[in-house]
Amino acid sequence: MTDRLTRVSDVVGVPVPALIRPRRLTPGDRVSVVAPSGPVPAERLEAGLELLRSWELEPVVAPHVLDGHPSGYLAGADRARADDLQDAWCDPTTAAVLCARGGYGVQRMVDLLDWDEMRAAAPKAFIGYSDITALHEAFATRLGLATLHGPMAATETFLKDGPTQEGLRTALFEPEKALVLGPAGARTLVPGRAEGVTLGGCVSLLAADLGTPYGRPSAAGGILAIEDVGEEVYRLDRILTQLLRSGWLDGVCGIVLGSWQDCGPYENVRALFLDLLGPLGVPVVEEFGFGHCPSTITLPFGVPAVLDAPADPQAAPTLTFGVPALV
Repeated sequence: MTDRLTRVSDVVGVPVPALIRPRRLTPGDRVSVVAPSGPVPAERLEAGLELLRSWELEPVVAPHVLDGHPSGYLAGADRARADDLQDAWCDPTTAAVLCARGGYGVQRMVDLLDWDEMRAAAPKAFIGYSDITALHEAFATRLGLATLHGPMAATETFLKDGPTQEGLRTALFEPEKALVLGPAGARTLVPGRAEGVTLGGCVSLLAADLGTPYGRPSAAGGILAIEDVGEEVYRLDRILTQLLRSGWLDGVCGIVLGSWQDCGPYENVRALFLDLLGPLGVPVVEEFGFGHCPSTITLPFGVPAVLDAPADPQAAPTLTFGVPALV
């Protein structure tokens, strides 16, 4: 017997759409580094810039990246962080915008962006994760643009982990080589097959975006990829329960679970997923190797894909994209 294929056509209502794909990078391209969220260690930033230069890119640091803020948890004033992002995005000489790090702060500055002006600019690759989830959502809903959930320039994972570096480099320069993702250690939690457009990020940010002008109305018809860090199991329960009670997960086609670092014993986290997500009746895979983990894959959002979650425990789950993330 073959697993039932959960597909977009099964969804009642408006499904998650495929989004515009920016162009891939080539040697010599300028890449703007911005800090929409937390403060950036200068030494890590410089190390990240050197790594980007080794890829024959020309990284340009936005003016306020190292400003700091009296709060201690922001990279600079809200207006300055928004201006940095908007100016980088609207710069016609910039081929991609890469976040320096996550940390709290995006939701304080996202309303200050001029989305009409940003929509008028040429599409370009946008990369980040963690708190940057709020921008992945905003870029999808306001710009109709596919983005990359991937490592950031001033994070330890990007600086120290070779597979993380190579995954991002491949996604940016040779995305056709990353059409099939199936990291070692990934396992099926609920078997099945699903097709849909990828979306997601840090699950606490997705829940926090509910009711805002930037969060999408639902994950219907999508393959949802979620992860988080430092959330105890009862808090993950509250976050997922909020998404379930709001109807946001109604019609989701499949779920890909990433890293849950510092969220308590993983057997308890797994039990929660089975309890709350299992009854959705869609394929669910776990430990897919993205997010806040020592080695992280780069995961495209806004791109059609097929999730294969085999029932055979010896067979590895895969996420196969129908087209490259960048053109």
